[in-house]
Amino acid sequence: MLRKMYDWVFTLARSPHAEKALAAVSVAEASIFPIPIEVMLAPMILSRPERAYRFAAIASIGSVIGGVLGYLIGFYLTDLGQWLMRLLGHADGLAEFQHWYDRFGVWVILIKGLTPIPYKLVTIASGLAHFNFGIFVLASVVTRSARFFLEAWVLKTWGPAMLEVVERRLALWSMVGLAIFIGGFAALKLL
Repeated sequence: MLRKMYDWVFTLARSPHAEKALAAVSVAEASIFPIPIEVMLAPMILSRPERAYRFAAIASIGSVIGGVLGYLIGFYLTDLGQWLMRLLGHADGLAEFQHWYDRFGVWVILIKGLTPIPYKLVTIASGLAHFNFGIFVLASVVTRSARFFLEAWVLKTWGPAMLEVVERRLALWSMVGLAIFIGGFAALKLL
């Protein structure tokens, strides 16, 4: 099953609709959707490395637009924002993020935007906390662009060589990725 999903995503990454799908996933991921952008971005870059930076730009722009949407949900639709925070496992998320904002300010957005922690938590919480909108947008542009362009550079530079290794040991790499993902959430809970 894992192989079929991998092949399907890789086929979609080569399709004429790949960029539109990447843009849609990028917007949704930063505001409400639980699937990370890399599920689309990585196969797209691996299948067409000459377009890596174009794909990174699409993911960055979509993610910032989605971040603004998440911010607006938190700011204007407080009940929906709090419900989404609970749904994502952060029932006390507003108090937790407010404490982080008071202590670290814009660094919360910059650091969390680079990590595998779902960015929608940051966007919704920023709106709920009424964090300065201009600073939020600027920090989102910086952190999301840095993340996706760095991923594009790594995958373009070493991706083709890594692709053969990943494909040979797909199940192993999936388990490693899942362990890192779960470890990231566990670390977030401990903080």
